[in-house]
Amino acid sequence: MKTVRIATRESPLALWQANHVASLLTRHHPGLEVTLVKMTTEGDRFLSAPLSQVGGKGLFVKEIEQALLDGRADVAVHSLKDMTSVFPDGLILAAVPVREDPRDAFCSPGGHTLAMLPAGARVGTSSLRRSCILRARRPDLEIVSLRGNVQTRLQKTRDLELSGAMLAAAGLKRLGLDHHITQVVPVAESLPAVGQGVLAIQCREADADVRALLSPLEDIPTRNAVRAERAFLAKLEGGCTVPLAGHATVEDGQVYLRGLVGRPDGSLVVRGEVKGPVPEAERLGEALADELLSRGAGDILRDFGRREGAPRA
Repeated sequence: MKTVRIATRESPLALWQANHVASLLTRHHPGLEVTLVKMTTEGDRFLSAPLSQVGGKGLFVKEIEQALLDGRADVAVHSLKDMTSVFPDGLILAAVPVREDPRDAFCSPGGHTLAMLPAGARVGTSSLRRSCILRARRPDLEIVSLRGNVQTRLQKTRDLELSGAMLAAAGLKRLGLDHHITQVVPVAESLPAVGQGVLAIQCREADADVRALLSPLEDIPTRNAVRAERAFLAKLEGGCTVPLAGHATVEDGQVYLRGLVGRPDGSLVVRGEVKGPVPEAERLGEALADELLSRGAGDILRDFGRREGAPRA
C-alpha cells in the first residue's frame, strides 16, 4: 500500500491522536503516505446534555466506524475509553500503542487540590464515573456538567468560576496543556475509565494489508491490560449510562485489575479487584464483573435499565 486514509474526529485531541498514529506509521513504513479523513460525530454535535441522556459513548464512534465499513477510510483512530464493548461486524481493534498516563487530573484555576476544596465547592466534569467517585468522597461538592473538547472545558471552568474540573491526564499531556493540572489523582482515589489513556486503532478485519501495516504499532503489555478491562466492561455492559470504572496493570506476567460500579449520586459504590496470569486476562475481567454483580452492581445496572448482553447504543 502507498496511501492509508485515517478517519478521525475533528477535535484538537482527536487530530493529535490521528497525527500521532500517522507519524508512527510513516516511521515504520518510510514512503507511506497518510491522509486524514476528518469527521464530525453526533457526540460532537449534541453538547447540550450529558452523554448518558443522548445515547452514550457510541455517539463518538458510529460515523467513523461507518467510514471504515463504507471504504471511505482504511484506519480509524479513537480514544479507547470512547469505544463500546462490541464492534460492528467486520471491524477489529487492530493495534493499541503504548498507554499514556491513565489517571484523572484535577485542574483548578485557583491552584487547589481536591483535598483543599472548601465545603460546597463547585467542580466540573462530563463523566458519570468521576461524578460518582467525587460524590462518594465529598457529598458536599456541587457537580457541574461540562461538555466539549478539552480546551472548551478548561475555558468553561474559568467562565463559570468553578473551583476546578476533572479531566483525563492523558488528553492534557498530549495537547501540551498539562500546566493546567494542579493534581494528578492517584488510581486508588479515582479509578480510571476502561481504556483511559489508550489509543484504539481500528481497521477492517478482512484487510490483511492494513493489518500488516498496523502490526508494528502494537504494544503487548497495553493489549493485555485492555483485554482484561474490556472483558470486564463487556460482562457489565455499563457504557455511559452508569458510573463504571476498570483499570488493569501488567507486571511479571500477572494482570492486576480493579473495577467499580456505582450509583450516580455516589450513595453506593461497589469495588473489587482480582489478579492472575496474563493468558487469563479475559477470564479475570469476567470474574471481577461477576463478583461485583453478586455484591450489588447487578441492582445498580437494573435500576438504570441495563442488562447483561444488551445491544450497543
